Amino acid sequence: MAIPADKLPLADLRRKYVDEGRALPQDIEAALRVDTRGAAKAILAAVDKRRRANRAEGQRLRHLFRFEQEIWSTGITRIAGVDEAGMSPLAGPVVAGAVILPVGWRHAGVDDSKKLTAEERTHLAVQIRANAVAWGVGIVSPEEIDRINIYRAGLLAMKRAVEALGPAPEHLLIDARKLADVAIPQKSIIHGDELSFSIAAASIIAKTTRDGIMIGYDQEHPGYGFARHKGYPVPEHYAALDRLGACAIHRRSFGPVRKALGLDPVQIEMFGMSEMLEDEAALADPDVTSEA
Repeated sequence: MAIPADKLPLADLRRKYVDEGRALPQDIEAALRVDTRGAAKAILAAVDKRRRANRAEGQRLRHLFRFEQEIWSTGITRIAGVDEAGMSPLAGPVVAGAVILPVGWRHAGVDDSKKLTAEERTHLAVQIRANAVAWGVGIVSPEEIDRINIYRAGLLAMKRAVEALGPAPEHLLIDARKLADVAIPQKSIIHGDELSFSIAAASIIAKTTRDGIMIGYDQEHPGYGFARHKGYPVPEHYAALDRLGACAIHRRSFGPVRKALGLDPVQIEMFGMSEMLEDEAALADPDVTSEA
Protein backbone atom coordinates (compact mmCIF):
# COMPACT_ATOMS: atom_id res chain seq x y z
CA MET A 1 0.00 0.00 0.00
CA ALA A 2 1.31 3.41 -0.94
CA ILE A 3 2.53 5.62 1.91
CA PRO A 4 0.54 8.86 2.23
CA ALA A 5 2.64 11.81 1.07
CA ASP A 6 2.61 13.45 4.47
CA LYS A 7 3.87 10.24 6.09
CA LEU A 8 6.96 9.77 3.91
CA PRO A 9 10.14 9.27 6.01
CA LEU A 10 11.90 12.31 4.58
CA ALA A 11 15.11 11.99 6.58
CA ASP A 12 15.58 8.43 5.33
CA LEU A 13 14.74 9.44 1.76
CA ARG A 14 17.27 12.28 1.86
CA ARG A 15 19.97 9.92 3.10
CA LYS A 16 19.32 7.38 0.31
CA TYR A 17 18.50 9.55 -2.67
CA VAL A 18 20.46 12.73 -1.97
CA ASP A 19 23.41 11.93 0.31
CA GLU A 20 24.05 8.45 -1.16
CA GLY A 21 23.01 9.43 -4.69
CA ARG A 22 20.77 6.43 -5.35
CA ALA A 23 18.28 6.52 -8.24
CA LEU A 24 14.92 7.79 -7.06
CA PRO A 25 12.14 5.21 -7.74
CA GLN A 26 9.19 6.50 -9.75
CA ASP A 27 6.58 5.75 -7.08
CA ILE A 28 8.54 7.61 -4.38
CA GLU A 29 9.15 10.53 -6.73
CA ALA A 30 5.42 10.72 -7.49
CA ALA A 31 4.66 10.79 -3.76
CA LEU A 32 7.26 13.49 -3.14
CA ARG A 33 5.81 15.66 -5.89
CA VAL A 34 2.46 15.88 -4.10
CA ASP A 35 4.06 16.32 -0.68
CA THR A 36 3.77 19.97 0.31
CA ARG A 37 6.45 19.89 3.01
CA GLY A 38 9.56 21.96 2.42
CA ALA A 39 11.86 19.00 3.10
CA ALA A 40 10.15 17.01 0.35
CA LYS A 41 10.60 19.87 -2.11
CA ALA A 42 14.27 20.11 -1.11
CA ILE A 43 14.81 16.41 -1.84
CA LEU A 44 13.26 16.78 -5.30
CA ALA A 45 15.31 19.90 -6.00
CA ALA A 46 18.53 18.07 -5.08
CA VAL A 47 17.61 15.07 -7.24
CA ASP A 48 16.68 17.29 -10.18
CA LYS A 49 19.96 19.16 -9.84
CA ARG A 50 21.90 15.88 -9.89
CA ARG A 51 20.04 14.73 -12.98
CA ARG A 52 20.87 17.97 -14.80
CA ALA A 53 24.52 17.60 -13.81
CA ASN A 54 24.55 14.00 -15.03
CA ARG A 55 23.07 15.00 -18.39
CA ALA A 56 25.63 17.77 -18.74
CA GLU A 57 28.46 15.38 -17.87
CA GLY A 58 27.17 12.88 -20.42
CA GLN A 59 27.22 15.54 -23.11
CA ARG A 60 30.73 16.63 -22.09
CA LEU A 61 32.01 13.07 -22.29
CA ARG A 62 30.43 12.49 -25.70
CA HIS A 63 32.20 15.64 -26.91
CA LEU A 64 35.51 14.36 -25.51
CA PHE A 65 35.27 11.20 -27.62
CA ARG A 66 34.92 12.80 -31.05
CA PHE A 67 38.54 12.21 -32.06
CA GLU A 68 38.46 8.62 -30.79
CA GLN A 69 35.12 7.95 -32.50
CA GLU A 70 36.50 9.13 -35.82
CA ILE A 71 39.38 6.66 -35.56
CA TRP A 72 37.30 3.80 -34.11
CA SER A 73 34.97 4.10 -37.10
CA THR A 74 37.86 3.01 -39.36
CA GLY A 75 38.28 -0.25 -37.43
CA ILE A 76 41.27 0.85 -35.36
CA THR A 77 40.71 0.09 -31.67
CA ARG A 78 44.05 0.57 -29.90
CA ILE A 79 44.25 4.36 -29.62
CA ALA A 80 46.76 5.74 -27.12
CA GLY A 81 46.34 9.14 -25.58
CA VAL A 82 49.70 10.71 -24.71
CA ASP A 83 50.51 13.69 -22.48
CA GLU A 84 53.28 14.93 -20.21
CA ALA A 85 53.55 16.67 -16.86
CA GLY A 86 56.32 18.71 -15.31
CA MET A 87 57.76 20.86 -18.08
CA SER A 88 57.98 24.09 -16.08
CA PRO A 89 59.15 22.98 -12.58
CA LEU A 90 62.63 23.88 -11.40
CA ALA A 91 63.19 20.41 -9.95
CA GLY A 92 62.33 16.79 -10.59
CA PRO A 93 61.68 14.78 -13.75
CA VAL A 94 59.42 15.23 -16.71
CA VAL A 95 56.85 12.42 -16.73
CA ALA A 96 54.61 11.35 -19.61
CA GLY A 97 51.62 9.05 -19.57
CA ALA A 98 50.23 6.93 -22.39
CA VAL A 99 46.87 5.16 -22.10
CA ILE A 100 44.95 2.79 -24.38
CA LEU A 101 41.33 2.54 -23.24
CA PRO A 102 38.70 0.00 -24.27
CA VAL A 103 36.44 1.18 -27.08
CA GLY A 104 33.64 3.21 -25.53
CA TRP A 105 34.88 3.03 -21.93
CA ARG A 106 34.20 6.22 -20.04
CA HIS A 107 34.22 7.44 -16.47
CA ALA A 108 32.57 10.56 -15.12
CA GLY A 109 34.98 13.30 -14.13
CA VAL A 110 37.88 12.48 -16.47
CA ASP A 111 39.28 15.82 -17.62
CA ASP A 112 42.49 17.76 -18.07
CA SER A 113 44.45 16.92 -14.91
CA LYS A 114 45.09 20.62 -14.22
CA LYS A 115 41.35 21.14 -13.71
CA LEU A 116 41.06 18.41 -11.06
CA THR A 117 41.85 18.30 -7.37
CA ALA A 118 44.56 15.95 -6.11
CA GLU A 119 41.85 13.70 -4.64
CA GLU A 120 39.95 13.58 -7.93
CA ARG A 121 43.11 12.76 -9.88
CA THR A 122 44.04 9.98 -7.47
CA HIS A 123 40.59 8.40 -7.70
CA LEU A 124 40.48 8.64 -11.48
CA ALA A 125 44.02 7.30 -11.90
CA VAL A 126 42.98 4.13 -10.06
CA GLN A 127 39.97 3.71 -12.37
CA ILE A 128 42.00 4.38 -15.51
CA ARG A 129 44.73 1.89 -14.60
CA ALA A 130 42.17 -0.76 -13.63
CA ASN A 131 40.20 -0.47 -16.87
CA ALA A 132 42.84 0.40 -19.48
CA VAL A 133 43.85 -2.03 -22.18
CA ALA A 134 47.37 -0.77 -21.46
CA TRP A 135 49.00 2.18 -19.74
CA GLY A 136 52.59 3.30 -19.44
CA VAL A 137 54.76 6.09 -18.14
CA GLY A 138 57.97 7.63 -19.41
CA ILE A 139 60.35 9.44 -17.07
CA VAL A 140 63.21 11.78 -17.98
CA SER A 141 65.52 12.72 -15.13
CA PRO A 142 66.75 16.22 -14.28
CA GLU A 143 70.23 15.21 -15.49
CA GLU A 144 68.82 14.23 -18.88
CA ILE A 145 66.79 17.45 -19.04
CA ASP A 146 69.96 19.47 -18.51
CA ARG A 147 71.79 17.48 -21.15
CA ILE A 148 69.22 17.51 -23.99
CA ASN A 149 67.01 20.54 -23.02
CA ILE A 150 63.52 20.58 -21.57
CA TYR A 151 61.70 20.56 -24.89
CA ARG A 152 63.41 17.40 -26.12
CA ALA A 153 62.99 15.89 -22.67
CA GLY A 154 59.21 16.22 -22.96
CA LEU A 155 59.26 14.42 -26.30
CA LEU A 156 61.55 11.72 -24.94
CA ALA A 157 59.24 11.13 -21.98
CA MET A 158 56.31 10.72 -24.36
CA LYS A 159 58.27 8.29 -26.53
CA ARG A 160 59.20 6.22 -23.49
CA ALA A 161 55.58 6.15 -22.33
CA VAL A 162 54.43 4.90 -25.74
CA GLU A 163 57.18 2.27 -25.82
CA ALA A 164 56.02 1.04 -22.40
CA LEU A 165 52.60 0.09 -23.75
CA GLY A 166 51.73 -3.52 -24.35
CA PRO A 167 49.98 -4.25 -26.65
CA ALA A 168 51.38 -1.55 -28.89
CA PRO A 169 49.00 1.20 -30.00
CA GLU A 170 47.76 1.49 -33.58
CA HIS A 171 47.25 5.25 -33.40
CA LEU A 172 48.36 8.07 -31.11
CA LEU A 173 46.49 11.16 -29.95
CA ILE A 174 49.06 13.59 -28.51
CA ASP A 175 48.67 16.86 -26.68
CA ALA A 176 50.14 19.55 -28.97
CA ARG A 177 53.22 17.52 -29.97
CA LYS A 178 54.36 15.20 -32.75
CA LEU A 179 56.72 12.29 -32.16
CA ALA A 180 58.73 12.38 -35.36
CA ASP A 181 60.79 9.30 -34.51
CA VAL A 182 57.83 7.09 -33.56
CA ALA A 183 56.51 5.09 -36.52
CA ILE A 184 52.87 5.05 -35.45
CA PRO A 185 50.09 7.12 -37.08
CA GLN A 186 49.35 10.08 -34.85
CA LYS A 187 47.35 13.25 -34.48
CA SER A 188 48.56 16.24 -32.50
CA ILE A 189 45.73 18.15 -30.84
CA ILE A 190 46.29 21.59 -29.35
CA HIS A 191 44.76 21.62 -25.86
CA GLY A 192 44.29 17.90 -26.35
CA ASP A 193 43.99 17.27 -22.61
CA GLU A 194 40.79 19.36 -22.74
CA LEU A 195 39.47 17.92 -26.03
CA SER A 196 40.24 14.18 -26.00
CA PHE A 197 39.22 11.67 -23.35
CA SER A 198 42.29 9.51 -24.04
CA ILE A 199 44.70 12.42 -23.72
CA ALA A 200 42.94 13.61 -20.56
CA ALA A 201 43.36 10.12 -19.10
CA ALA A 202 47.05 10.18 -20.01
CA SER A 203 47.43 13.58 -18.35
CA ILE A 204 45.99 12.16 -15.13
CA ILE A 205 48.41 9.22 -15.19
CA ALA A 206 51.36 11.54 -15.89
CA LYS A 207 50.40 14.05 -13.20
CA THR A 208 49.69 11.55 -10.43
CA THR A 209 52.87 9.63 -11.20
CA ARG A 210 55.02 12.76 -11.10
CA ASP A 211 53.32 14.06 -7.95
CA GLY A 212 54.08 10.76 -6.23
CA ILE A 213 57.72 11.03 -7.23
CA MET A 214 57.97 14.57 -5.88
CA ILE A 215 56.32 13.60 -2.60
CA GLY A 216 59.00 10.94 -2.25
CA TYR A 217 61.72 13.50 -2.97
CA ASP A 218 60.31 15.66 -0.17
CA GLN A 219 61.58 13.02 2.25
CA GLU A 220 65.01 12.87 0.62
CA HIS A 221 65.42 16.63 0.35
CA PRO A 222 63.55 18.22 3.27
CA GLY A 223 63.02 21.94 3.53
CA TYR A 224 62.14 22.70 -0.10
CA GLY A 225 58.43 21.88 0.16
CA PHE A 226 58.42 19.47 -2.78
CA ALA A 227 55.37 17.61 -1.41
CA ARG A 228 53.37 20.82 -1.62
CA HIS A 229 54.53 22.60 -4.77
CA LYS A 230 55.97 19.59 -6.65
CA GLY A 231 58.99 21.61 -7.78
CA TYR A 232 57.06 24.34 -9.57
CA PRO A 233 58.40 27.93 -9.52
CA VAL A 234 56.35 29.38 -6.67
CA PRO A 235 57.40 31.85 -3.93
CA GLU A 236 57.94 29.07 -1.39
CA HIS A 237 60.31 27.30 -3.77
CA TYR A 238 62.24 30.46 -4.62
CA ALA A 239 62.65 31.19 -0.91
CA ALA A 240 63.95 27.66 -0.29
CA LEU A 241 66.45 28.03 -3.13
CA ASP A 242 67.71 31.27 -1.61
CA ARG A 243 67.94 29.67 1.84
CA LEU A 244 69.25 26.19 1.01
CA GLY A 245 70.73 26.44 -2.46
CA ALA A 246 70.07 23.80 -5.12
CA CYS A 247 69.80 20.10 -4.35
CA ALA A 248 70.47 17.03 -6.49
CA ILE A 249 67.10 17.04 -8.27
CA HIS A 250 67.16 20.69 -9.34
CA ARG A 251 67.43 21.37 -13.06
CA ARG A 252 70.73 23.15 -13.56
CA SER A 253 69.71 24.47 -16.98
CA PHE A 254 66.88 26.55 -15.48
CA GLY A 255 67.63 30.21 -14.73
CA PRO A 256 66.54 30.42 -11.05
CA VAL A 257 68.56 27.31 -10.23
CA ARG A 258 71.63 28.63 -12.03
CA LYS A 259 71.26 31.88 -10.12
CA ALA A 260 71.15 29.97 -6.83
CA LEU A 261 74.35 28.17 -7.88
CA GLY A 262 76.06 31.39 -8.94
CA LEU A 263 76.26 30.27 -12.59
CA ASP A 264 75.85 32.34 -15.72
CA PRO A 265 72.35 32.46 -17.28
CA VAL A 266 71.71 29.46 -19.50
CA GLN A 267 71.79 29.97 -23.25
CA ILE A 268 68.44 29.93 -24.98
CA GLU A 269 69.31 26.77 -26.95
CA MET A 270 69.20 24.78 -23.72
CA PHE A 271 65.44 25.21 -23.66
CA GLY A 272 64.92 23.99 -27.22
CA MET A 273 63.63 27.32 -28.47
CA SER A 274 64.46 26.49 -32.06
CA GLU A 275 62.42 23.29 -31.84
CA MET A 276 59.55 25.17 -30.21
CA LEU A 277 59.54 27.71 -33.03
CA GLU A 278 59.55 24.89 -35.57
CA ASP A 279 56.53 23.39 -33.83
CA GLU A 280 54.73 26.74 -33.93
CA ALA A 281 55.34 26.84 -37.67
CA ALA A 282 53.87 23.34 -37.90
CA LEU A 283 50.53 24.41 -36.42
CA ALA A 284 49.22 24.79 -39.95
CA ASP A 285 49.94 21.09 -40.52
CA PRO A 286 46.67 19.20 -41.17
CA ASP A 287 47.72 16.58 -38.60
CA VAL A 288 47.87 19.25 -35.89
CA THR A 289 44.35 20.01 -34.71
CA SER A 290 43.00 22.87 -32.63
CA GLU A 291 39.32 22.94 -31.75
CA ALA A 292 37.25 24.75 -29.16
